[in-house]
Amino acid sequence: MIELDEFLKLPTEEVARLVRASGPKVCVFPINGTRRWFVLEHANDIQGDPIEAYMNLAAQNHIELYKLFFDHGIDTLVTPVFGADLLLRSDEYVQRVGAEGLARLATASTFLDFYNDYDVRVHFYGDHRRFLRGTKLEHLSDLFDAAVEQTRDHRRYRLFFGIFGSDATQAVAEFSANHYQEQGRIPEKRELVEMYYGEYVEPVSLFIGFDRFSAFDMPLISTGEEDLYFTIAPSPYMNDAQLRRILFDHLYTRRMPDPEYTKLSTQELQDLRNLYAKYLDCTFGTGKLVHGIWMPELL
Repeated sequence: MIELDEFLKLPTEEVARLVRASGPKVCVFPINGTRRWFVLEHANDIQGDPIEAYMNLAAQNHIELYKLFFDHGIDTLVTPVFGADLLLRSDEYVQRVGAEGLARLATASTFLDFYNDYDVRVHFYGDHRRFLRGTKLEHLSDLFDAAVEQTRDHRRYRLFFGIFGSDATQAVAEFSANHYQEQGRIPEKRELVEMYYGEYVEPVSLFIGFDRFSAFDMPLISTGEEDLYFTIAPSPYMNDAQLRRILFDHLYTRRMPDPEYTKLSTQELQDLRNLYAKYLDCTFGTGKLVHGIWMPELL
């Protein structure tokens, strides 16, 4: 097994080769904390419209993150974007960040050029048609369909945007009823996945979240076997070294089988006992408030 220090120093192409050699990888990466990142890193430098600046910088950051994952061997990236809570926010937020921001994913030249340059096939999964029907954002679903069609022949990478993609229950019920009416049988799971996501997606390999521990918006492809990771800094801060540490853990550390406890030496057992005693009162997932913001308690 390669050591972590060596893995961190490998050329990016070699890391990608090792990742792909271990089998197809489906990574769910909701990019969260963008407003916090923007305020901390860019707000003081903005002279004009802050919302426009926020969307421009966030879009640029998103594309750089997609490239980072693809360059490191992740061929399928699932990125939840907005849930039903979008429609509960202020009218200005819904129109500027919601409508304009989502439209950019399907129409902005920066995104379309990226899809073309990286040979990315895109899909927009979720129940967005039902949620947006009758609202000022209803037109977005047609824009999503046009982007899917425009990238249909791209083959190298796949990028799935989740729009109202938290619960597939209603969609699965409708798919199943229509499928039975047309073919006289209930659909298999693979067919349901294809209907929901636009094409078949393998089970999730790893989920990388931020902030409070919560894995979400990956219906039908979550099996409980995926490796879960949560960053302390907002998602836009993700860098090469951090992603490599996650990939190393996913490829090697978590794949090692547990030892036979009865064969551990007295010293090895004592080391384990000391380690557990040191962290006996610690629990991953508990937090504290820092200036009103949740932070992991262990910090």
